[in-house]
Amino acid sequence: MKNFLLELKEGILISLRAIRANKMRSILTTLGIIIGIVAVTTMSTAIVGLREAFISSISSFGNDVLYIDKFEWFGSEDWRFYRNRKDITVEQYEKLREQYHGFEAMAPNKRTFGRTIKYEDKSVEATLIYGTTEDYISTANAIPADGRFINDIEVRASRRVCVIGQDIADGLFPNESAIGKTIKISNLPFRVVGVLEKQGSGFLGSFSLDGQIIMPLKVFERVFGGRGNLRIDIKVADVDRMDEAKEEITAVFRTIRKVPPGEPNDFAINQQDVFTDVYDQTVGIIAAAGIVITALSLFVGAIGIMNIMFVSVTERTKEIGIRKAIGAKRWSILIQFLVEAAIICLIGGIIGLIISYPLSLVIDQFLPTAMPLDVVFLALFISAMVGIISGILPAYKASKMDPVDALRYE
Repeated sequence: MKNFLLELKEGILISLRAIRANKMRSILTTLGIIIGIVAVTTMSTAIVGLREAFISSISSFGNDVLYIDKFEWFGSEDWRFYRNRKDITVEQYEKLREQYHGFEAMAPNKRTFGRTIKYEDKSVEATLIYGTTEDYISTANAIPADGRFINDIEVRASRRVCVIGQDIADGLFPNESAIGKTIKISNLPFRVVGVLEKQGSGFLGSFSLDGQIIMPLKVFERVFGGRGNLRIDIKVADVDRMDEAKEEITAVFRTIRKVPPGEPNDFAINQQDVFTDVYDQTVGIIAAAGIVITALSLFVGAIGIMNIMFVSVTERTKEIGIRKAIGAKRWSILIQFLVEAAIICLIGGIIGLIISYPLSLVIDQFLPTAMPLDVVFLALFISAMVGIISGILPAYKASKMDPVDALRYE
């Protein structure tokens, strides 16, 4: 073992001297590896960052919450098929609440988009306005950072109160608290009782969750009309029984909706998982394309390194002969050239990472990115493996040389 470590140390030192003696050639050799590592790390950081942002953006869709709607998220049917289904009503929600008991919270909600909100001489645009009940705080994780959420009494009494997002609060009340202030929604006064925690952009950045407003359901219907579809959000009491809960809710709601036996459901029960599945499928295709491009770059780099290593072996034939003549083993010569190829590739990998990091910061201005340590270690591991694989044939050729023939080489 001791001899092996000494031989390995000597091989590494000889390899470093050889690389230092041919700096320009070594750097040019690593270009293919640098391009490949920049490609793989940039793609990985973008995918990791996008996934983190995506998971954050759908965090309001809890993994223990089921969403009853007439529309199926990412359904296979045409949008008009779902649009033509009968609307879900408040009466159906009330019946479901009476007949199904396996829930922790159940919140009906209606929503509208893009309304101007005013306070004195200031105005902002609300991205989303929800009409719901006090249970929505649990089903949507709508936690107030300031003040409180709407309560049961306000919902039952149909009081004109609301909870607003951070963007609404910042736009209308930049230098004061929004709590207790009266804002105008569709020219009707509403008292602000709470300001939600900052949540960022919604699904794929299509809207800001910080621009939402939440009010009691009956008030919403009076302001924006009582017609329209209702969505029912159900936080299941036992997250380990999600499938059973879904089947039970389906059976109860089919009865409430009077769906004949044998007929398909005229409603959908959606879950957060469908977003993640669709996202993973989409990103998987992009990642596969990126892997092909990266593999081509690394393959070209590996061929270049193999050729340079063959040249290096030829140039150092006498050196190999001398080492063998004074007792160097075949495996010692083999390791020397494998280590040299691996070090060249590791240098390329490190340079690639140095280029990738500022590049990821630039990309982060347009798309979210993240460079976790496992991406860095993966890049260095790939670099070392490419070096070892591309150095096997040249190293084997060097180790098989006859010392007498090698010493005679001119």
